[in-house]
Amino acid sequence: MERYRILPHPADGKFRAFGATGEEAFSNAALAAASLMWDWWSIKNLRSIPVTVHGRDLEQLLYKFLEEILYLLDTQKFLLGSVEDLKIIEAAGGAFRLDAVLWGDEAGGRYEIFGDVKAVTYNEMKIEHGCDGWSVQVVVDM
Repeated sequence: MERYRILPHPADGKFRAFGATGEEAFSNAALAAASLMWDWWSIKNLRSIPVTVHGRDLEQLLYKFLEEILYLLDTQKFLLGSVEDLKIIEAAGGAFRLDAVLWGDEAGGRYEIFGDVKAVTYNEMKIEHGCDGWSVQVVVDM
């Protein structure tokens, strides 16, 4: 199964990520977002950062998870290389929690940053699942 597909968009970045599970689709969405800024597969996984985000629904959970990657880039110059141990837990009242470990390295002369995602949006966001797995669609401001 392909991890993600970059989709055409007239002004911003857009992608659809896939997975056999929701967790896999969210992980692949993180890699798709990173791919708009750097080659995530070239990042050495020298540092891990555990993350936890909460959302009232899956869309808000996805939004907050992807925004966390942008926050870590801005505040710690962290470049995502992989996502491990991602778990989505449904809490009481229909809310959700996401726990994951992000692996990567600090931005520096070793890596080329060729894009700038400014923010994640709810515009055209879709989370779908069926018998063939999960897919998530996201548009980001660039």
